[in-house]
Amino acid sequence: MHVGAIRLLKTLPHPCGYFAARTARNLVIDPLARDLPEVFPLALERGFRRAGGHIYRPACIGCQACVAARIPLADFRPNRAQRRCIARNADVLTTLETPQENAQVYALYHRYLRARHRGGGMDEGSRDDFERFLTAPWSPTRFLMLHLDGQLVGVAVTDVTALGWSAVYTFFAPELAARGLGTLAILRQIEHARSAGAAHLYLGYWNEEHPKMRYKNRFAPLELLRGTRWERAAPAR
Repeated sequence: MHVGAIRLLKTLPHPCGYFAARTARNLVIDPLARDLPEVFPLALERGFRRAGGHIYRPACIGCQACVAARIPLADFRPNRAQRRCIARNADVLTTLETPQENAQVYALYHRYLRARHRGGGMDEGSRDDFERFLTAPWSPTRFLMLHLDGQLVGVAVTDVTALGWSAVYTFFAPELAARGLGTLAILRQIEHARSAGAAHLYLGYWNEEHPKMRYKNRFAPLELLRGTRWERAAPAR
């Protein structure tokens, strides 16, 4: 695969999404570059991920808490809790679909945000905000759709490349939280990615300091990008 020279840009400092007292800054691949579809799989291997049309990675001054994480699919085996989640949701059917105008998907997304992010600004997102956040004209994005009794109950937005799949964002029916649909979505992404011959499922960034990130190292073995090397993380306790 031949890729031409790509410009890297740095954002201005902005409020950190995880710690109120910190500021953040990102390194961004030029969003106007013509080679973005070819660059993206290689960028995943180097710790970048996609949000909307931007491929970015944290480049914060004085902080390296956010570390790129991925699951090596050939070695993954579900633990006892994950096997229970699979059994509990045996009646949930999965389809992998191309993003398209879908009132059900948007309604579920909006309902999820109102339940999980009420008052934080995200719960008022418009349909345009939804599309700008989760998709891009060039991105290899698929929606992993979860259905229960014919009803849409979850969507795992997933970037699909030959080198690896990337879990972008998952939303689900908030009243079904006890089913563990977030965990199920990752397990189904693993299943589909492995069947497609992908080597890794990228989970975005792991942050040992933030409690909402700790679920990621329950998907063992988890690999973390330390400098330029992917290393196995210590198993979750």
